[in-house]
Amino acid sequence: MKLGLIGGKLGHSASPEIHKRLFRMLDISDDMEYGLLEMDRNDIPNELKVLANEYTGMNVTIPYKLDVMPHLTEISEEARRIGAVNTIHIREDGCFGYNTDYIGFGRSLEHAGIAVKGRTCTVLGSGGAARAITQYLTDNGAAAITVVSRRPHSKPDFDNFMHHTIADIIDYNELNRHPGGDVIVNCTPVGMYPDSDASPVNEAVVGEYGAVVDLIYNPRDTLFLQYGKKHGACTLNGMYMLVAQAIGSEEIWLDREIEFSVVEQLAREMEDFM
Repeated sequence: MKLGLIGGKLGHSASPEIHKRLFRMLDISDDMEYGLLEMDRNDIPNELKVLANEYTGMNVTIPYKLDVMPHLTEISEEARRIGAVNTIHIREDGCFGYNTDYIGFGRSLEHAGIAVKGRTCTVLGSGGAARAITQYLTDNGAAAITVVSRRPHSKPDFDNFMHHTIADIIDYNELNRHPGGDVIVNCTPVGMYPDSDASPVNEAVVGEYGAVVDLIYNPRDTLFLQYGKKHGACTLNGMYMLVAQAIGSEEIWLDREIEFSVVEQLAREMEDFM
């Protein structure tokens, strides 16, 4: 079975290592292959047609979680609500899109003991991952959600998505005047290797939150998370979510349920590996 990851710059992705280790744990390594599929945005329509003849499934990462959607045969209900796809399943009757970021994020919060029900939450970014996180926070009882974007209201499709959530949207200048809250989540690539000396917001902003979550996993300890630790916050990087969403994708491709203990073991292995 051929699988892969669609994205822009993928040289430092941990996804191949995660899936390789998972194949070993499930004793299916001989039958599986997972590779990196870098492409330009303009090439997505043609590339998907070619890949559909060779692959069983693909993950989709930044910045293409929205771009692939018009080229799919059908999109699952949760991916349609979120407005982003991170998993594609190739079947005889077409290409089907799903979103496992949602459940992956939820599992990572449970793992870290971070509660969102009744809490005030801030989401940095307005891309595909931010949509999944905002939808999860809405569905799981957050009291208030503020999405922070460089260009609020510049994306009509994101504004439409926001109408189905409890979130408000502001820009980064407004965030500096924001009173803070309980949970802040970075869904931007700012701070990702090799730009690991950057943070999407300054220390004063991060210091106003009790829980600081970064979807970035490389480096393990981003400057954003370091700010949180300095101020005594509970912190969580993106590795557990990455593993959990990867296993969610494999469950779709393999048409089988994978035990939760596998998520725990693989996440520990990957933290040590990175």
